[in-house]
Amino acid sequence: MAKIVLLSASIRQGRNSHRVALYFKNYIESNQLADVEMVDLDIYDFPLFEERLRFLKNPSEKILDFAAKIREAEGVLLVTPEYNGGYPASLKNVIDLLYDEWRKKPIALATASAGNFGGAQVMTSLVFSLWKIGSILVPAMFPVAKVQEAFNEQGEPLDKAQTDKRAHTFVSELLWFIEAKKECITKEAENINRLLQGKINFACYKQARFYCY
Repeated sequence: MAKIVLLSASIRQGRNSHRVALYFKNYIESNQLADVEMVDLDIYDFPLFEERLRFLKNPSEKILDFAAKIREAEGVLLVTPEYNGGYPASLKNVIDLLYDEWRKKPIALATASAGNFGGAQVMTSLVFSLWKIGSILVPAMFPVAKVQEAFNEQGEPLDKAQTDKRAHTFVSELLWFIEAKKECITKEAENINRLLQGKINFACYKQARFYCY
């Protein structure tokens, strides 16, 4: 099974977006769709970083642990609230901490808000930040409006049938991108061998690589 990190971004007291993260953990595990691990920024309790990880002289064990989880994950399901039209500082803090770990990583976005738009306004800034560091953004998204009414504190949805239907499409898209990336890596290795054996020229290799990346 694919290895997915479920990143819960909010550290605010009484956070409601975490309900969505709890729902996805239960949904993925109960349907045996992937090997999923919850990574909760509230538990990490990071300070405000002054530099990227690769430039930190003595990174803490918590920082190294977080970086390893993102690096080893084949995909990330990111759950974030919308605060004043943007995403929380806790999320920006860890996005800017890493670089290589995010690059070419399939990421699916679930957003939540207390209002009617389901966190849609957060997409512009968040998608741009992740695009700038080279992440692979999954087109399917999962906005949750009036999250405090849609899910209880245990992550159980008010309308389970409809929520599960939406989740199926959303998670399936993330899994498709994870598998597509694996296939590209396999094909690239094959094409490198063919190039070294003289079976294809460099122009053909570059063209094949372009279609994968």
